[in-house]
Amino acid sequence: MDSVDDLLRRLEQLNDIGTALSRERDIARLLDSILLAAKSITHADAGTLYRVTDDGSALRFEIIRTASLGIAMGGVSGKSIDFPDLPLKDAQGQPNDSLVAAYSALHNQTVNIADAYTAEAFDFSGTRQFDARTGYRSQSFLTVPMKDHEGDVIGVLQLINATDPVSGLVRSFSSSDQSLAESLASQAAIAITNRGLMSQLEALFESFISLINVAIDEKSHYTGGHCARVPALTMMLAAAASAASTGPLASFAMSERDHYELKIAGLLHDCGKVTTPVHVVDKATKLQTLFDRMALVDTRFEVLKRDRELEALRSQLALRPVVDPAGEAAVMARARSDMVTWDEDREFLRNTNRGAEFLSDEAVRRVRDIGTTNSWRNADGVETDFLTADEMENLSIRGGTLTGAERDIINYHIVATIKMLEQLPWPKHLKNVPEFAGGHHERMDGKGYPKGLTRDQMSVQARIMGIADIFEALTAKDRPYKPGMKLSQAMEIMSKLRSSGHIDPDLFDVFVSEQVYLRYAEQFLDPWQIDEVGGLA
Repeated sequence: MDSVDDLLRRLEQLNDIGTALSRERDIARLLDSILLAAKSITHADAGTLYRVTDDGSALRFEIIRTASLGIAMGGVSGKSIDFPDLPLKDAQGQPNDSLVAAYSALHNQTVNIADAYTAEAFDFSGTRQFDARTGYRSQSFLTVPMKDHEGDVIGVLQLINATDPVSGLVRSFSSSDQSLAESLASQAAIAITNRGLMSQLEALFESFISLINVAIDEKSHYTGGHCARVPALTMMLAAAASAASTGPLASFAMSERDHYELKIAGLLHDCGKVTTPVHVVDKATKLQTLFDRMALVDTRFEVLKRDRELEALRSQLALRPVVDPAGEAAVMARARSDMVTWDEDREFLRNTNRGAEFLSDEAVRRVRDIGTTNSWRNADGVETDFLTADEMENLSIRGGTLTGAERDIINYHIVATIKMLEQLPWPKHLKNVPEFAGGHHERMDGKGYPKGLTRDQMSVQARIMGIADIFEALTAKDRPYKPGMKLSQAMEIMSKLRSSGHIDPDLFDVFVSEQVYLRYAEQFLDPWQIDEVGGLA
């Protein structure tokens, strides 16, 4: 008989276990806790936890523990279990009632056996073989089905060799052992089911996030890569910052939930780009809209040259019937001189259109001169300026390929991101996602957008994402308007951004000292981009 004190102690332990199980998020630790708790409250030396396979055809070994033999397999032990699953039906499709664990699952019934060697209803040949190999003596068995809130069996808890806490001798499992084990199995099944439902919901949620990124990727495969790389770099830097034990970030720490929250924010940081027109996102040249209008400009140059040649030929004909070879040659020479000039202007506009170099004041004036001093006869036969006002505006862009209006369109994606994310009913552990995701274009000096926040007004996580976003953009090799930078060049620019108040200096110091940039480069950059990074000011 169990003592009253021991029974009360075990009931209190059962309550504590139930509370602990409800808090555990990691499924491996959860299963480990269930089996260890069952062994503890029943004084069992050994135990096995099985789970029903997804197709419901068998029981899969999840955790095996035998204290007296030092056996620990599955769960958090790190040692895999290579035992075959226990089929719930035999080759003829009949219930596999010969195996006690299968019987318990099939019939939703607890089986309490005092001595496996004298039990005749079940096949314990495998148990006898194990005992012969190890010198163990498997005696008492308590096999309990684990039922979820709907009464479906999701697993089996099997305990072996109840031990008397005073004498240390193996005994049979008592009725109180069975009741406690059944109660624990019920709580455990609900905890496992809840954790499974949470995992499924999280997987579904992340799939929806992936769906958004796929939509962005389908619009532009350039931004699709960005949506995958920024979260990866964000988590690398977050882990390094969280691990810092000295310096300004020594007090910064992130829990498992904090890391998950930041991961979700990283995946969603550019979701507003679904609203951005693709011809702006992918604008590879200054004249590109739905197509590169440089082709139209090229055609106009050909029209100019054709018209000039025709004009020269008419002038030559006008000199006849007087024979004037010198005059005819002079006419054609002037025409050829104009054509050479136009060829030079065309090559200049082609280079300007690429946006690879900063445009000087002189270059801007030359664009204007080409656009206004030349005229051509359009399809309607009307003499008009060689370049339209919009073409001259685009070709006069000082740096890059975007006009001010187009930059506003690009920048609006962050406003759209914030609007979209703030509409969602975030649970408590994800409530900061809009702030983290919406702050990656802010600056430490308050000159960023869209809110003009200063460093003190931003979370560390948002500042981390800002660094990740910029560094990925500098090194990305899949953008239509620029090649990916080498590591040394990107890090030099990042260092200048640190000094100018653009990015967080403390986080950048961790980025450098922990070589986060190098770990990212080894995973995502081409070998030719990874060069030596010198001292950074």
